[in-house]
Amino acid sequence: MPYYMYVALQGDDKISVHSIDPQTGKLTPQGETDLPGGPFTLAISPDRRFLYAGCQETPQLYSFQIDQANAALTQNGNVPLEAWPVYVNTDRKGKFVLSAYYQGAHVAVHPIGDDGSVGGPPIEWLATATGAHAMQTDATNSYAFVPHIAGNGPNAVYQFRFDENTGRLTPNSPAMVEPEEYLGPRHFCFHPSLDVLYFSNEQDCSVSGYRLDTATGTLSLFQTVTTLPEGYTERNTCSQIQVSASGRFLYAPNRGHDSIACFSVNTATGELTATGRVASEARPNAFSLGPQDKFLYSAGQDSGRMATFSVNQDTGELIPLEVYPLGNTPSWVSIIELQG
Repeated sequence: MPYYMYVALQGDDKISVHSIDPQTGKLTPQGETDLPGGPFTLAISPDRRFLYAGCQETPQLYSFQIDQANAALTQNGNVPLEAWPVYVNTDRKGKFVLSAYYQGAHVAVHPIGDDGSVGGPPIEWLATATGAHAMQTDATNSYAFVPHIAGNGPNAVYQFRFDENTGRLTPNSPAMVEPEEYLGPRHFCFHPSLDVLYFSNEQDCSVSGYRLDTATGTLSLFQTVTTLPEGYTERNTCSQIQVSASGRFLYAPNRGHDSIACFSVNTATGELTATGRVASEARPNAFSLGPQDKFLYSAGQDSGRMATFSVNQDTGELIPLEVYPLGNTPSWVSIIELQG
């Protein structure tokens, strides 16, 4: 199966497309799609037929059809937004686009047309708080979670019930989980087989594990582990987070220390053990695991380059490979496997 990578180049007003060699991890440029307004965040539909992009400079949400032969993009919709989206995703069925608004202090749900396009007003435009940084639904598509960072936000994860038929959000009870520590939950991922979520903590420079009560859709914090080496005192913030498809390894970039923090995961309990860090490009804001989790790609937002690593399948260790030029201000990396 062919693999491709999309990179949102915010500073160039483009989305670049690269093919990935699944044996070596090598990237080959395939083309670019112009997207005025500073593309910042990307999401691929569950059926891998459509891509959604949120822009920062001119707040808009765009939809594209994905060519199944070569991953080329054809725009098929857009809708103006009241604020710029720091994060977009779809629900698990691909019927709605979910978005979070850091400065806009809202979350939104937009309908997706039968042709995969966006264009209508939001079904939900719901006030939460400043610092809203991500939004995803759980595996059952019944619950949604929205982390809010600390300082500029309330240091909390908002919890919602999600109606997959209407796209409506209802605050759960309790409406939020507030960690006692000053963590600043930013992005999160779901363990593939356990009822566990992992959050990257922007301010605390750590990763936290939360257990999901599938009967109520509520979270409970059970572990927090630092992403930094002991004694490091310079400025740093955490960005994204991803767990491997095997559920055995987890990765979280450090912006400032400019590294990828690596963790092993106990597949029985979900508990994390830090296994070290590997240097990456300057300000590794966006990254993604690649084909069969054999490779990891980390884009330096300041350097404009992509660092690539092979992943040791036994230990999860990252081994540096090549560095590729990307462009100005790469802010999001999404990888897709096409049917071929």
